Amino acid sequence: MIVVKAPQNYLNEPGLIARIGDYVAPISRDKVMIITSPKAWLATQRAVEASFAPHGIQYQRYFLQGECTAATIAAFTEQAAAEDIRLIIGIGGGKVLDTAKGIAESGGRLPLITVPTVAATCAAWSPISVLYTEAGAHLNSMPLQRTPEWVLVDSQIIAQTPVRYLKAGIVDALAKWYEFEPYLRQDDSSLSLILKAQAAKLALDIFEQLGEQAVADNQARQVTPALIKVVDAVIALAGMANSMRDEITRIGVAHGIHNSITRQPDLHGFLHGELVGFGLVIQSLLDTTGSPSRARLLNLLKAFSTPLTLRELGVTESVARRAAQIAQGVQIAPAIAARLPFALNAERIEQALLSAAGDDSADESPACDKENVVPALTERPLQPQAAYSSGK
Repeated sequence: MIVVKAPQNYLNEPGLIARIGDYVAPISRDKVMIITSPKAWLATQRAVEASFAPHGIQYQRYFLQGECTAATIAAFTEQAAAEDIRLIIGIGGGKVLDTAKGIAESGGRLPLITVPTVAATCAAWSPISVLYTEAGAHLNSMPLQRTPEWVLVDSQIIAQTPVRYLKAGIVDALAKWYEFEPYLRQDDSSLSLILKAQAAKLALDIFEQLGEQAVADNQARQVTPALIKVVDAVIALAGMANSMRDEITRIGVAHGIHNSITRQPDLHGFLHGELVGFGLVIQSLLDTTGSPSRARLLNLLKAFSTPLTLRELGVTESVARRAAQIAQGVQIAPAIAARLPFALNAERIEQALLSAAGDDSADESPACDKENVVPALTERPLQPQAAYSSGK
């Protein structure tokens, strides 16, 4: 069985926001709810209103305050029902878009348009809404039956955003290949998995060929073919990889580690893709069964400013205790972990985290078997890589 849940239409053009009314009007000219953030609305309001005016489109605008939570989606859904909303538009980053998707789903599978203003995730496309607590800890994912009528990407808006978002988006998207590949190595009979991996591999190839150029173009605030292709890979190709499913659940190890880290309140200053990238480091230490080149992966992560150690994440004290907390928080069911070609349990994850501590903190852990600990990152020197500003 293969299930594909994808948007009906995807479009990426510079200046597209100035024509958003052309895509909204055929769906609804009134009873439109816009979910956005103050920063995203500041960047798009003038163009949106100018494009809506000739069509006579009437809308209500709401700001997302905080995280994408079940309670927030429920409150907005109630508001949408009270106003007889006929179309949901999400304009912003991943949390805004996940909230908009959740409202459309909960409100009776209303028509939906997503307008990403950063290329930091594939949320504009992905057929799930990721739910968090109000404190920012990952909870679970809300599966969606209704996909967007349009994903409208204005690459001119993307080009004006801090480059940190694009780097994080690249890492989040390239993670798909590194997370799917171990499952594929263990079982290459699933057509769904093969298709997911092919989309993910295509995205990875684009990042290797054009990623650094796209980052430089983003820094220069220029829309170029390289930037457009990389943004497409971040949003559309990574989203496509997430769109194909079968009856078997496969959870990405790096995303599982990300989810656990979000439950550490003092580590909330990092973007989703940055934490996923760190999760890839840990996965690479766990996978000693013939994984793709670790040096190649680490060079990519370095090029896109990924934190590679616990110390770079900001963990400077009680490293052993923190490693144990993160390891215990990784929630991947044994039946799913059994589909991987390497052992995945809390003890091994803890050992890998200590190996990636960035100092000698592994000595703090009495439970760590020094003869069996996974090799430390420092034992695998990285090749020199061009440095780029993080955009912070």
